[in-house]
Amino acid sequence: MNLKNTEVKNRLVGIYEKAINNKFSLEDKIKIAKAAGYDFMEFSVDESSERLSRLDWDDEQIKEVQLLLVKHQFNFNSMTLSGHRKYPFGSKNPDTRAKAMEIMHKAIILAKKLGIRTVQLAGYDVYYEQGDEETRSYFIEGIKEAVKLASKYSVTLAFEIMDTRFMGTNSRALTYINMVNSPYLQIYPDLGNIYQWADKTDLFNEFEVAKNHLVAFHFKDTVPGKFRDTPFGTGTVDFPYMLNILKKLKLNQPIMIEMWSLNNLDETFDEAIKYIADAHKFYNEQWSMVGGDN
Repeated sequence: MNLKNTEVKNRLVGIYEKAINNKFSLEDKIKIAKAAGYDFMEFSVDESSERLSRLDWDDEQIKEVQLLLVKHQFNFNSMTLSGHRKYPFGSKNPDTRAKAMEIMHKAIILAKKLGIRTVQLAGYDVYYEQGDEETRSYFIEGIKEAVKLASKYSVTLAFEIMDTRFMGTNSRALTYINMVNSPYLQIYPDLGNIYQWADKTDLFNEFEVAKNHLVAFHFKDTVPGKFRDTPFGTGTVDFPYMLNILKKLKLNQPIMIEMWSLNNLDETFDEAIKYIADAHKFYNEQWSMVGGDN
């Protein structure tokens, strides 16, 4: 893969697949992401049957995607595996827990075949059930088994810092990182989520204590109690403050801009480019307020 256009950058910047209208093919999404200036796209496997079916792609389907990435000199870099919201490791239903492990195994294999280095896990013991000590225990048991699979295939699993208290900060995630104690289980902080859960005065320490376990960052605007679909610049996240923390700690891991398309059927190819290019521009403007990303 040609990396000439990235070698002068301090970090790679990606876009969430769901930021691009789902009416477009995967190839068109890649073209749109590249045209908007992104280095990679984060591949989505959510709880919908359409996205979960990706885990059952045969080798010919996978080969088609591999060839697309080579053709466009692009990569996915990471996978958002949010399918575990519907099938969580912490469920009290043994069939659901078995399904969670099946999803995990298939996701790791797919990641390996597509050259995806990091599979992002939702940091929930359960999502649609009520959590307690039993669900937490099942969650830990499932994660330990998942990490065995991940280490076998050299694919890193990383907890997203979430929109619930269970894993809303880096320090909370570290509890599980230290418990499992594997290089194949790390943390993928969401700057918008952690900003709402941690006291602002604690944020530097939140990143400093976890700095050796951070694989990438989500860049997303939020407001208290609302963790998605907040247009950039309308939320309460102090991005210069957050980016300055990364700068001070010399953390140059990839940043993925997280946003969601409205999936308007009338949206054109060029409008889809502009939608995510505007977000890229906002991102760069936030860096300029702290002297740039260097």
